[in-house]
Amino acid sequence: MRRKDDILWKGILEDVFDDFLCFLNPDAAEIFDFNKGFEFLDKELEQVFPPENDEYSPKVIDKLVKVFTKAGKEEWILVHVEVQGQYQKDFASRMYTYFYRILDKYQKPIVAYAIFTEANTKERPDHFAIDFTGTSLRYTFNTYKIASQSDEALQASDNPFALVVLTAKAALAGKGLRSSRERDELLLNLKLNLTRLLLAKQIAKEKIRVLMNFLRYYIRFENQDINTKFEQQVEILTERSNTMGIEELLLDRAEKKGERKGEKKGEKKGKKDVAREMKKDGLPVAQIEKFTGLSVEEIEKL
Repeated sequence: MRRKDDILWKGILEDVFDDFLCFLNPDAAEIFDFNKGFEFLDKELEQVFPPENDEYSPKVIDKLVKVFTKAGKEEWILVHVEVQGQYQKDFASRMYTYFYRILDKYQKPIVAYAIFTEANTKERPDHFAIDFTGTSLRYTFNTYKIASQSDEALQASDNPFALVVLTAKAALAGKGLRSSRERDELLLNLKLNLTRLLLAKQIAKEKIRVLMNFLRYYIRFENQDINTKFEQQVEILTERSNTMGIEELLLDRAEKKGERKGEKKGEKKGKKDVAREMKKDGLPVAQIEKFTGLSVEEIEKL
């Protein structure tokens, strides 16, 4: 199961990396030039830190990413996700090893983030330090502990990465329950609530799709019938098979409701009904304007 989590984390970090940066650094949009995109430096990372095949080695996800600042400079960012159940005592030392090997080989300073997905809320070190008879060194990095985060704050966030954190946090629920059925029922409720939250957010179509996939596969049930129940509920929530993107489902649903009313009350009224339904679903005014042809003023009055 850990291997599947590894793949999911690797994928979601690449899919919403801009949101990840903005989530952990409120000033990211002012610092980085997102229009220039990102380059994931997997080969460079393997050259300085070859992957370990030992089953007892630390289970971690590392992403080395090239970004550009608005000042025109090239920067490298190390994202380290600790996905194992127990914390490794040499973790801080490992973080420092990444730093000096990258600096030595490529002469590129890095910004480092460590994300802990373990269930406990115990604080973990954010630095590596060594000191001996007048010679000392301290390397500090950014840390983020998923289990310690507030559900209320995450649910209120407009950043798509907050849904990633909520999903990872929900997956930890019910660890102490002996009954797999009882835990599955708990996870089912959490998973459906996150689906509703995702549907209510104003998020781009392509990101809704990857977030839904992360939610679908990261929180797993032991009983197959519970998974079937989840998929049935998702279909009800979207009012159709989820082969379409969720945002497309919302647009299509709103359009058809408006069309039914428009047939009776005229084309203009039908467009307003479409726009009203889209507003209820939380879609941006600019998107409603483009879809219906109504003006911003007309939409805002609805």
